[in-house]
Amino acid sequence: MQKYRIDSMPAPADTALLAELEKIETASVGHLRYTGFMHGDIQSLDRGQKTRAGVAVTLALPAVCSTLLHYALSHVRPGDMLVIDRLGDGKHACLGGAVARAAKQAGLAGVVIDGPCTDVAEILAEGLPVWCRGVSPVTTRQAELGGTFNRPVSCGGVPVLPGDIVLADASGVVAFPADEAWEIATECIAREIRVARTMERLLTGEKLGDITRAVEKVNSHLAIKAQRHEQKGGKHG
Repeated sequence: MQKYRIDSMPAPADTALLAELEKIETASVGHLRYTGFMHGDIQSLDRGQKTRAGVAVTLALPAVCSTLLHYALSHVRPGDMLVIDRLGDGKHACLGGAVARAAKQAGLAGVVIDGPCTDVAEILAEGLPVWCRGVSPVTTRQAELGGTFNRPVSCGGVPVLPGDIVLADASGVVAFPADEAWEIATECIAREIRVARTMERLLTGEKLGDITRAVEKVNSHLAIKAQRHEQKGGKHG
């Protein structure tokens, strides 16, 4: 039985694309689509984390083993986002201070783990963006149990393929196909410009319901309901 299943690296990052994506927030993507968002338990270690975007490089690591993670860190490139499927393990931390330094030195955009990390202070000191399911003092080791590298994984309930684009910030993590990324970036940037204008209008005293026309919509519904009630009353009169 094959222990390690390793596929080739995905196409490298389009730096111009990633730069555009890092202008937006994951919440803006959430106004456009409903799929690709990882479970809310996967959170940034840095509560003020700015947006990071990267090309998905995927790992599946079983239980206590991180052998393949160390192997992968010799192959990742600047602009990659390492996405780690822990195959259901929520006890063993596969990323700590030393791994964080290696990842930072490799130029990773960040690391997303469907499981815990450890050495939080050291990770933050390295400046490596990490999203994970909490922390644990129990760590993985070089157990040589196998795993997969650059094959499809599941992370936070979301299927992630090598080469997908991963966008992450303080609000969460979303993954989507690379061929949709430019359209997402363009639409989200336009939306954030509109939101900025709304924020300015609120400072002038305008009400949100007037700006969004929510008041108009509700009043229209109430007027129709009242009209129907009057018509119904007239028939019985």
